[in-house]
Amino acid sequence: MSKIDDIIGRMEALEKELAEEFERVGAEVRYTIERKKVRFTEDVKQQHKLLATKWSVYVRESGFIRTLSMPIIWGAVIPALFMDICITFYQFICFPIYGIPKVRRSDYIVIDRHALSYLNWMEKLSCVYCGYFNGLLGFVREVAARTEQYWCPIRHARTPKAVHSRYRFFLEYGDAEGYRARLEAIRRQFDDLRGHGKG
Repeated sequence: MSKIDDIIGRMEALEKELAEEFERVGAEVRYTIERKKVRFTEDVKQQHKLLATKWSVYVRESGFIRTLSMPIIWGAVIPALFMDICITFYQFICFPIYGIPKVRRSDYIVIDRHALSYLNWMEKLSCVYCGYFNGLLGFVREVAARTEQYWCPIRHARTPKAVHSRYRFFLEYGDAEGYRARLEAIRRQFDDLRGHGKG
């Protein structure tokens, strides 16, 4: 096992530990998840309703300038929807041709904060937008990562600040012999995604 594999193994263990800690903290707030739906205890629901802010107060407290910026934020939803359609269509058609496992959108796009009763309707709508947009970017990045692994699995000479999930399988920059010898094997190296509920 290389040092890179060892570091990645430790990172994956830490990510799992972090997810478990998020779940533990969630249990302290007294909610459970049943069939992908969040359920709060009755006393928590009542407390949440008391903490809700009227939308008119929310707008007033947000300030004039921030309120004026809303159309700019919401304007991005049109290209986001177009990108979503294009990427979904692309992977639906091309991934089976390349032998790449498809990315499940539901693993990345999580929309559940609108069910929180301490949010007013404007906050809920904003939370739906943010959940969709950030989830979409994660989904697109994973589709792009798998595509890059197939077509150009070479690391950069200068490592990017954030590397995607498939970067660890890439060949070293400048390794011409390795590229020619191992390209086809790397193009098929998706075993970690098959049969493990990942995707």
